[in-house]
Formats: sequence, structure tokens, C-alpha cells
Amino acid sequence: MSSDYYLIALGSNQRHPRLGSPREVVSAAMDFLDGTLGEVLARSPIIDSAPEGPSQRRYANAALAIESRLDPDEMLYSLQALEAQLGRVRRGQRWRSRVIDLDIILWSGGIVDAPDLAIPHPLFRERAFVLEPEIGRASCRERV
Repeated sequence: MSSDYYLIALGSNQRHPRLGSPREVVSAAMDFLDGTLGEVLARSPIIDSAPEGPSQRRYANAALAIESRLDPDEMLYSLQALEAQLGRVRRGQRWRSRVIDLDIILWSGGIVDAPDLAIPHPLFRERAFVLEPEIGRASCRERV
């Protein structure tokens, strides 16, 4: 089975009872993804960003490039499972406070347009925390 490459965005604006601050939650999620869902090839720094929508809390955000044998549906399922493990409850409202948010931004296989998954992520061009980090220096740049 061949590998695919993904760009994953991570965000948090709620403390976790065990992991701590949003920055610590994002860092822990990045560590967990490395070796679990694939090999992390590059990590951005964790940056603070303004909230979207009704949320009042600032976000800690990062992005990572990962090489994985998972197909996009399996990757989505695995990311959502990690979100649930970390305490995220999906209530249907967009942009609410959350302990963790994990999004597939890009995939080396191209485009996915399904009811539960859109790749590239529809809003990634509007999110500075995905575009600005220095992840571009990684060798995976051409692959993702």
C-alpha cells in the first residue's frame, strides 16, 4: 500500500483538565499524531490567532505535514476519534469553543468532495495560521 501526504491543521481554545492550556493541547495532539496516524514530516510553530465566529477565546493553532497509509476517509475518522478522546463534543454549531479541532487541509491525492469531507478544506486560504507557518521549508512541500 502506498503512502499519501496530508496537511493537517490543529487548533484549541479551551483548557484540557489533564493536558493544560490550548498550546499544550495542540502540542500533545501533534505528538500523538506522529507515529500513530503516520510519520510527521514537518511541524509549524504553534501560534495564537483571533477567534472565528461567536467564540471569544483566542486560539492556539498549528499545522503539520504527515505521511500516512490512511485514505482520506480513514484519516478523517482517526482525527475525529482523537478529538473525541481529548473531549471534543460536536454539537453542530460552527466556531464554538473547543478543546481540539483537527482538519485535513490538503491531500496529495487531490480533491475530495463528499458530504462529510471536502479537500482542500474550503476555508484554508482564509486562515493565516495555515498559510503563514514556516512549514514550507520541509522536504514534503512538493508532495502535499
